Amino acid sequence: MEVFLKSISALNDETRVLILRFIDVHSECCVCDLQVSLEMIQSRLSRHLKILKDAGFLRVERKGTWAYYSIRTLTVFAVKL
Repeated sequence: MEVFLKSISALNDETRVLILRFIDVHSECCVCDLQVSLEMIQSRLSRHLKILKDAGFLRVERKGTWAYYSIRTLTVFAVKL
């Protein structure tokens, strides 16, 4: 239940939904791309990205000094009862 509430809470912000949509359209983005495209200051953007990452929506890959964000794909397992 806690994971569900964390996910819903992360999506309960228009800016975070906009960030998810932007990353989904562009596949993988570094913070600098998001900052310029969404016209957001880095500290505010980083806060939103952390919330989305902690809720399980984003995957982060570090390449040198840059962090690249992409949508985390989930594997769903079917349970046969």
